Amino acid sequence: MPEQLPDKRLIADSFSRAAATYDQAAALQRTVGSNLLARLPVDFAPTELIDLGCGTGYFSRALHERFGQRVMGLDLAEGMLRHARQISPEVTQWVAADAEALPLRSNSQDLIFSSLALQWCPDLLLVLREAYRVLRPGGCLAFNTLLEGSLHELRTAWRAVDDFVHVNRFMVPAELESILAAAGFADWRCEVEEHTLHYQRLGELTHELKALGAHNINPGRPGGLTGRARLRLLTEAYERFRTTRGLPASWQVAQILMFKPI
Repeated sequence: MPEQLPDKRLIADSFSRAAATYDQAAALQRTVGSNLLARLPVDFAPTELIDLGCGTGYFSRALHERFGQRVMGLDLAEGMLRHARQISPEVTQWVAADAEALPLRSNSQDLIFSSLALQWCPDLLLVLREAYRVLRPGGCLAFNTLLEGSLHELRTAWRAVDDFVHVNRFMVPAELESILAAAGFADWRCEVEEHTLHYQRLGELTHELKALGAHNINPGRPGGLTGRARLRLLTEAYERFRTTRGLPASWQVAQILMFKPI
């Protein structure tokens, strides 16, 4: 069955429902986002900056702490924004917005930061061109995204059960690099990190994905409840990956900095 990209409204609804549990289950997100923040040049000093796909605002607050500037947090998921406003209304302006059509003036921002959000956008090239429009000359788009190979253990285990799409589709590196090259930025760099988390039970992984709002939201997913027999088959298939540390879940993360020409 073809792996279509999910509708952005389904994505927003999924993340809105996960707002209350997101921070408790966001260890990977915090690690890769912190790595992205650390990649920004030491002497980079933006005065106008946005956190695109801000979620609960964890990195909006981190950006405020590093640069000492008020941050604008943008997200399509209203539930995430409501949660963010409750946590830290003082450091950020929270705005419901679509990354493919930013409600911002051209040449108005010094930094657009986005951690593990843009992989949910149906048209990444459109997002990058919007970022280019909004950035001032010399401004930076710093983002990361998931690549093919992420959750490959879960994908492989599901294939032992049925032919439905159970794991979200992510780009292959060549596809991503082609899009980066076409976006108009004069200088960009992309490095790939591999992260592996371990779980003692498969249910811990699936529960965490649901808590993050990042469980399967593909249009080709099967309807209805997953039966006990199918769960048993899935568990048996996943157990083949077990190591002394537990059941692995691998993530391929592209860390990207793009600078608009001066």
